[in-house]
Amino acid sequence: MAQNSQDSTVPYPEGDFYGFETLLSEAEQAVLRRVRNWLAESVRPIAVDYWNHAQFPMHLIPEIAELGIVSPVRHRGFSPLLAGLITAEVHRNDASVGTFLSGHDGLFTGSIELLGSEEQKATWLPQFYSLEKNGVFAITEPTAGSDVARAMSTTAKRVGDHWILNGVKRWIGNSTFSDYAVVYARDLDDDNVKGFLVDTTWEGYRAELMHNRIALRSVQNAEIYLNNVRVPNDYKLAYANSFRDTNKVLKSARSVVGWQSVGLQMATFDIARNYSVSREQFGRPIASFQLVQEKISRILGNLTSSTAMMLQLANLQSADAEKNEHSALAKAHVTRMMRESVALGRELLGGNGLVTDYEMAKVFSDAEALYSYEGTYEVNSLVAARSVTGVSAFV
Repeated sequence: MAQNSQDSTVPYPEGDFYGFETLLSEAEQAVLRRVRNWLAESVRPIAVDYWNHAQFPMHLIPEIAELGIVSPVRHRGFSPLLAGLITAEVHRNDASVGTFLSGHDGLFTGSIELLGSEEQKATWLPQFYSLEKNGVFAITEPTAGSDVARAMSTTAKRVGDHWILNGVKRWIGNSTFSDYAVVYARDLDDDNVKGFLVDTTWEGYRAELMHNRIALRSVQNAEIYLNNVRVPNDYKLAYANSFRDTNKVLKSARSVVGWQSVGLQMATFDIARNYSVSREQFGRPIASFQLVQEKISRILGNLTSSTAMMLQLANLQSADAEKNEHSALAKAHVTRMMRESVALGRELLGGNGLVTDYEMAKVFSDAEALYSYEGTYEVNSLVAARSVTGVSAFV
């Protein structure tokens, strides 16, 4: 007889097949358990409903603040491995809440941490670490995605003690309610990309919600319109003076997406395993059929190998040895594994995998966003291949 999904005699019900969590210290394991318990109680039970209605659960923001997990490595002193496993755990329960957290933390606060002056960091970061104020990262444009380094059309012009920003940004998550945005724009004087902290209440700033999205529906993606927005010079990020500087933030973001993709594979494993032992066909649980077991094994294998790759990337980060090509390969490979895993999970649920009632349809759809953002699979593959061939395939 197949084991019940809650049966304690099943040795690997959570999918941590190689015991990666045991590599954390006891104190860090306690932090992960606290985050996991909060997610189980407060996030997963409401995630599908908010996703269906394309609404963001705003009431969770103060609860996230209480967890104390914003900027886990630079501010909290957590290990990169714990930071990654927290990211995975949040996305395991809801990729939309996870994207809010990763966008505010890894991209927005990361821009200030990596590219702000000491004075700017001291002035701005406390309110962002506490989530008293929240922010977004604005770089993608309607006509510039993978080629945004060269094709960025949003402009910045220095006029006295201010900068004047003009342009449009697209796919900026949760920018309909953010307090601030880090906006990247091309300086008309030297043609270099520079970064600016923009208060969303300033005149000329407008965010318009994007509709009809099939992934991360709770995330309030918007187009940002900048019409002669006046930015004081001390709101220009001191060390954001070229796209090479911006790449420091993007490198960090790519590794975060790898962990996000681990999280969606964890969710896929949870859903597929539990469904297979409870769903009966032909008078017995479908987990008893060989083809179903092969799918579960492949999902588990993809999840395990993806986690192992991200573990080594975390080790490189701990040793300050991570390079652009390391995070690029991780983002490309782990999202590809994720895409296969969620397809297998949706297939395993049959028709029930097409409705969000069983969660799998939501996870399946959300995976497409992760596969596409922070550099497509193709672009990140070219970055990795360039590093081992010495030949660039970019035009």
